[in-house]
Amino acid sequence: MFIDYHTHHARCGHAVGELEEYVKKGIEIGLAQIGLSDHMPLLHVDPATYLPEMAMPMEELPRYVEECLALKEKYKGQIDVRVGLEGDYIEGCEEQIERIVKAYPWDYVIGSVHFLGEWDITDFRQTAGWEGKNKLAVYEQYYDAVMKAAATGFYDYIGHIDVIKRFGFKPDEDVTHLENAALEAVKKHGLAIELNASGLRTPVKEMFPSRRMLEYAYELGIPLTIGSDAHQPERLGQYLEEARAALKEVGYTQLATFNCRKIMLIDF
Repeated sequence: MFIDYHTHHARCGHAVGELEEYVKKGIEIGLAQIGLSDHMPLLHVDPATYLPEMAMPMEELPRYVEECLALKEKYKGQIDVRVGLEGDYIEGCEEQIERIVKAYPWDYVIGSVHFLGEWDITDFRQTAGWEGKNKLAVYEQYYDAVMKAAATGFYDYIGHIDVIKRFGFKPDEDVTHLENAALEAVKKHGLAIELNASGLRTPVKEMFPSRRMLEYAYELGIPLTIGSDAHQPERLGQYLEEARAALKEVGYTQLATFNCRKIMLIDF
């Protein structure tokens, strides 16, 4: 079973390719399921004055869902299209996030932490935000947000759970206790995580999560799905063979899939 549950498209501003291009590419490379999972619109900053090309405008959200549903029907029998959203967790915006999560017929919603306040720790344009910061304090803030996201009940799985390491900024101190606490929160609240292969093309050169976290997730019995986090159609499925191999080495034999917010485990 070849699946890819994490993809982005032209609507979000920082990806290229229309939704249908991704679906056609999925058919070409032999995906059984493709998850369309563009970024939730920005809620806590003004898109007009913030950095450009961060997420789709709010008025595009219903159009995005309509197009996803149309493609699901159009390509039925060729590829199983799952309608998703990467629903950023932003502390203080819980009511707005909940409205979006409940308003549409999602197959799944990814809970990802990109923002600490107005600082997007995953944006290459914002790495200067690390200057003068206590790295351990940033990691503590990040993992606290991940645990709060897991507790909301808004999400089906946590995306790129250790993406804080993306640009190679790491504390001198050991952060195993923070990583473990985040995974334990995921387990407590009945969520899955993803093995996000895109880390292999970032400065850290490591998937999200790390092998150590992956092993602890397996030990805890946390279900897991996989995604390329493709922002270009040609990157659909990128590094997923490496991801599947890593999962098998750890002991995983099943992947989590989602339909109408319900999880189903499939052998791979």
